Amino acid sequence: MPIARLSDLADSSLAPRLVIKVGSALLVGPEGVRRAWITQLVAEIAEARGRGQDVIVVSSGAIALGAATLGLEKGGRGSLADAQASAAVGQIALSGLWAELLGAHGITAAQMLLTLEDLEDRRRYLNVTATLTRLLDAGAVPVINENDSVATQEIRFGDNDRLAARVAQAAQASAVVLLSDIDGLYDRHPKLPGAKMIPVVAGVTAEVRAMASTESNSGMGSGGMVSKLQAAEIAELAGICLVIGNGQHERPVARIVGAKDREGIGTLFVPRRKAAARKAWLGGRLRLKGEIVVDDGAAAALGRGSSLLAKGITAVEGVFSRGDPVAIVDGAGKVLAHGLSEYDAAECAAIVGLHSSEQEQVLGYSPRSAVVHRDQMVLK
Repeated sequence: MPIARLSDLADSSLAPRLVIKVGSALLVGPEGVRRAWITQLVAEIAEARGRGQDVIVVSSGAIALGAATLGLEKGGRGSLADAQASAAVGQIALSGLWAELLGAHGITAAQMLLTLEDLEDRRRYLNVTATLTRLLDAGAVPVINENDSVATQEIRFGDNDRLAARVAQAAQASAVVLLSDIDGLYDRHPKLPGAKMIPVVAGVTAEVRAMASTESNSGMGSGGMVSKLQAAEIAELAGICLVIGNGQHERPVARIVGAKDREGIGTLFVPRRKAAARKAWLGGRLRLKGEIVVDDGAAAALGRGSSLLAKGITAVEGVFSRGDPVAIVDGAGKVLAHGLSEYDAAECAAIVGLHSSEQEQVLGYSPRSAVVHRDQMVLK
């Protein structure tokens, strides 16, 4: 039976493995580390473990902690160099804090620092999966953060919402709980009159995306509602539920999950589909090497489950090699699918609009069955 309501998150038979993401503003306040709050959250993690649930923590806060130690302005985000230096200092304090507080409950903490490439490269992604599985089997709680001391703007997630969703994919988790500074998703900006929180969302649609706000109330984190919806889409591909809830309260997980006599407070995103493991990984990729533009006929064929043929391509953008991930878009720029190209960009451009019978003369060899095969493609 799938997860259908927030209280199901406390049922180890329905949610045997949870990923809990903690934002910077929840961990670090104006006076420094919010130790009392973190202690309560750790107690909730211990309770979940007592119910038979595995827990993975995705923890922000390293940059904020390091900036306070180094005395850097703007929370350490004034420049890339400041952020990298702050992360290098703050990560020691952050991992030590989690290890100490989890250790008080007899739980071993394990630190993992990941970059975007660790989860975008298929081989490294599988290595992450193997490490997480072994740690959980051994009874540890992995505490994960982006490796901000080496990440640059071009090779970083930029927010831990999407990192949490990708980690959940890799760990084959049941649900992701994003502890944030807002109760959930509202049908309009929550500051507007009449704004209503939506308790359950069945899939992220265009209408749902229109409700998102890019603002983060704290000014300390890097993820607004847009990044949370992107995280929900990544989780959905793997059949994983995602919850947005307010972490600013005591025992925040209990408030979100609720109880038999009390409804939880938060927004539960219930997936409409579940892609195969490789397609879920492919569809959740954040870095694509190029775009292939298709006509209306090809767009319709993709929707019916067909592979992408050169005949339906109208343009090729970007520089990519065979096997690189690309976006397939329609003439209006709407992303239809992600897939792995069977040709490099120059070859794709050379066979745009050609039938298979015409391609060999251009390529100098027998053409492949498709430009992007349906087995290497996931529809968006």
